[in-house]
Parts: sequence; C-alpha cells; structure tokens
Amino acid sequence: MTVRLPAEWEEQDGVLLAWPHEESDWLPWLPMVELVYAEIVKHISRFETALVVAADGERTGAILTAVGARMERVRLFEIPTNDTWSRDFGPITIERDGAPLLLDYGFNGWGLKFACDRDNLVTRRLRHGGAFGATPLETVGLILEGGSIESDGGGAILTTAECLLNPNRNPHLTREEIEATLGAQLGADRVLWLENGYLAGDDTDSHVDTLARLAPDDTIVHVRCDDAADEHYTPLFLMEKELKSFRTGEGKPYRLIPLPWPRPCYDEEGERLPATYANFLVINGAVLVPTYDDPADEAALAAIGQAFPGREIIGIDCHPLIIQHGSLHCVTMQIPKGVLP
Repeated sequence: MTVRLPAEWEEQDGVLLAWPHEESDWLPWLPMVELVYAEIVKHISRFETALVVAADGERTGAILTAVGARMERVRLFEIPTNDTWSRDFGPITIERDGAPLLLDYGFNGWGLKFACDRDNLVTRRLRHGGAFGATPLETVGLILEGGSIESDGGGAILTTAECLLNPNRNPHLTREEIEATLGAQLGADRVLWLENGYLAGDDTDSHVDTLARLAPDDTIVHVRCDDAADEHYTPLFLMEKELKSFRTGEGKPYRLIPLPWPRPCYDEEGERLPATYANFLVINGAVLVPTYDDPADEAALAAIGQAFPGREIIGIDCHPLIIQHGSLHCVTMQIPKGVLP
C-alpha cells in the first residue's frame, strides 16, 4: 500500500471555507469580516470550486453574488459551526494507492482552548450531504490540525515541536510515535521538526503555516524579523538557522525565501495580533496572499511570487481576520483533484 499527502500546489478540485455568523466570536465585526470572506471566495471561484459551509445559505449566497463571485463554482452547505477555521477541522486528503481518501482527524479547539463540538462534525456532515461524492472518508483517532503540517507531496512533512508535541494534543504519544504515525497515515518518510519560532497572539501553539511554508523546487518560504528590538527577533533567527540546516531527500539544502516583517498590529485591548505573510493559500493558477495595509505588503507579494512563478499573486486585505488571531490560510482547506463529484 502506498500513501501520499499531496502538496498544496498540486491540482485541486476546490477549497473549503466556513462562513462567519452571529453565534461565533466574529459577531462584533461581522459585516467587515464577511467582506473578507466574500473576497476570498470570489477569487477562488475564478479558478476552482468553493465549498462554503454557512448557517444561512441564502444570505451568504446573496453576499457572494453581490461581490461578483462566480456562483456556478460556489457550493453552499447549511451546516452549523462553532467558528470558521476550516484549515484545522476540515478534511486532510491523502492518496492511498493512487486514489483520494479523506481523513477526518480529531479537533480539540487547539488544546481545549475553545468550543469545537460543531466544528468537529463538519467533515462528516459534508460527506453525508454529498459534498465529496463517493470519495471515502476515514475518521482518525488522533488530534491533528491542517495548519500544523506542511507537505511537499514527496514524503517530507514540515511541522513544529511546540504544536505536535504539546501535551494538550496527543499526550500519550512520544515524538518517535508521532513520526511513525505521520509515516503510516500520511506517507511521511522525513519529518522536519522546527524547535523555534512563534507569533505573539497565536492561539494554535505555533502552527507551521504561520511561520514557514514548503514550496515547489525544494523551496521554503519563511517569516523573518529584522527588528532586533522585537520579541520575535531571536526565536525567528533561530528558526532560520534550523531551516538552513534542513536537507532535502537528495541531501541538498533548501532554497530559502524570507518574507518581510509587517509592523506590529494590536487589538483594542493592546494585545498583539499574529500578522504573518506566511499564511497564504495556493490554488490552481494563483496564490492568495494576506495583506495588512502595511508598507511591507508589496515586498511580501513579490517574495511569494518568486516561490510560485507562473501563478497570479493576489493580495487580500486580511487585517480583519487577525482580530481573531488567524489569517487567510487558516480559514481555508484545499480539496485535491479527484475528490469532488
């Protein structure tokens, strides 16, 4: 039996999102954040299908129509959710003997920090509602969030020790046992562990998709802090040293592309928010990149363009998303080719 976790830049059928609603923590900012979601869906629908989970499908459809989304590529499913972070409760799709298989991992609200009972059922409810056609689904007895792992499609998994080894996830498993599990379930033959790096205001215990991202041609795109007075300077410097020490399957160093550091963002109570350009989404023919109305936005778009030549690089203002401590990649989950009916 062969198992493989496709890279995000491989061909996709669609992208899953969960729409914000009045019973979520988005309530105080709902009109503003809905426009961000609508912009994301509009651009996804230019290239592929958008699967949108929403409490009120008719209302959500009207908003998407108004912003110019290609509604023939939008599929709405009325399913209840606690929140909107599809990256972490959506399905992780693997290939088993060349055929797609949806894995429904456990989601515990990033270590029992937040309610997640509804979110934990979304993937199964989508499957029962016909969203994935005949593609089989397996429920897995492991806590694993999509934002905590990066795959190159060739057997390498990039992750952080802070998240995967945190006792609030799978305390019964050692590092070696987690590696063996990733090998058996995702086809990983190499696990690249980052021991350093974090973002203030991040609720996920250092998800790798906020820090460093695998890209084609043995490339890693990563955040870098050049401000020696910033609390992130040393941890991210040490993370970059680790990235320089990593080797490909052929024993070569990775090509590293640093991302600029946006100016600090704070909420109304003065808490720092986790603004990061690493939280981009790769789709068919394009990359959707979070921007923050920041002087570094253009440099970030250019850097990501270096990693993904030939794709349209599209900036989307995600400043409203970081109010709830996430960004563009966090609210989306790609569905690889061969899954959707």
